[in-house]
Amino acid sequence: MGTLVLALGGRHLANGATIVAVRVWPAADYTRVTIESDNALAAKHFLAENPPRLVIDVDGLDLSPQLRDLVGQVRADDPFIAGVRVGQYQPRVVRLVIDLKQSIQPQLFALAPVAAYRHRLVFDLYPTHEPDLLLALVQEREQAEQQAAQAVRDALGEFIGQVDRPAAASAPGPGASAPVSSRPATAEASASHPGPTRAAAEAGDTSTKSSKRINRLVIVALDPGHGGEDPGAIGPSGLREKDVALAVALQLREQLNAVPGMRAMLTRDADFFVPLQDRVRKARRVQADLFVSIHADAFFTPAARGASVFALSQGGASSAAARWMANRENLADAVGGINVKVKDTSVMHALLDMSTTAQIKDSLRLGSEVLGQIGRVGRLHKARVEQAGFAVLKAPDIPSILVETAFISNPDEEAKLRDERYRARLVEALCTGIKRYFAKNPPLARNRGT
Repeated sequence: MGTLVLALGGRHLANGATIVAVRVWPAADYTRVTIESDNALAAKHFLAENPPRLVIDVDGLDLSPQLRDLVGQVRADDPFIAGVRVGQYQPRVVRLVIDLKQSIQPQLFALAPVAAYRHRLVFDLYPTHEPDLLLALVQEREQAEQQAAQAVRDALGEFIGQVDRPAAASAPGPGASAPVSSRPATAEASASHPGPTRAAAEAGDTSTKSSKRINRLVIVALDPGHGGEDPGAIGPSGLREKDVALAVALQLREQLNAVPGMRAMLTRDADFFVPLQDRVRKARRVQADLFVSIHADAFFTPAARGASVFALSQGGASSAAARWMANRENLADAVGGINVKVKDTSVMHALLDMSTTAQIKDSLRLGSEVLGQIGRVGRLHKARVEQAGFAVLKAPDIPSILVETAFISNPDEEAKLRDERYRARLVEALCTGIKRYFAKNPPLARNRGT
């Protein structure tokens, strides 16, 4: 999903405020509309029916031709917004009417200036019923297995047809015995009574090194860092961390999905913002076996270079640089913008305090496998897995790592991250590291229908 930006220019409004920009971020998870201004704005809203629409009254504004242009900025493929109408409802009150495609749960909130942003008025349109992420993964797996099984049956049928055709062409003469088919009995049985396909068998044995491996879906949660309002770090030539992270994650999902019995779930699959807590929550909703957060490093000096892998630390950070990096990444919520009024802080703190020694131990094992493979592709910043208090790694029951693919602040490494061939090698290294981890640490059974 792209970003639609409507710059409203430097027109000063009657109350002295200036609209800086309006941004629309459509995505399957939710659609966000942001109005940025140099002074704080206040708004009221309500939902109306027949047809369904969200009505928003913004105080202290006069309608301008630029603001009216917002009507034409809504994308046809937006899952939630059918259209927008703008009008001067009352003196110094502008009314926005958002026509809806489905039932929503709106969240409206204001954000104070942070990073490069001024004051922001944010409208988040969430679906009334949250999609079942685990069910979607299971259905994907079943569809892939059915396609693989059909391919095997088609290939087997073609082979049997080729074997049978010469025998059928020559009928036995008088007194001759019927020809014995050269078709193997096992193949014939498979054609008549299809059993488990090769793909299905492999799905139940991703790691042949352990008898503990069972036939169930193995899920890897991939977390492309930043997104939407939060661009992450920006390289010297303008390459954005959020774009690199998403490109790598999409390619890695494709490779992991090609592994029999494995499925990758993305915390975001387009350019929109996901709060750190929700990234962890998504991984836990699908009972992920691993969590891999993908980023591109930045430092205040362009000389810094090399890839890094981080795991959680219950105590202090393993280095001053690791602590600095964790603090930077943990600011994502402030930049991306979350509605703190609807976040259950007690639940959040309980979740973030539940990380166990076992989880960290497994995370370090995963990190070592991934770091070893990345080291074959390019330079490492540190030759060992570092640890710090990354909020996004605090799922208590999922081995979790954060991968800084390179320093986007370094001109040479920014160029590598822009190179599709380099990214492909990086993705292959990440995939190999994940598979090596599972080969040595096969996931155990779950009490669920996967």
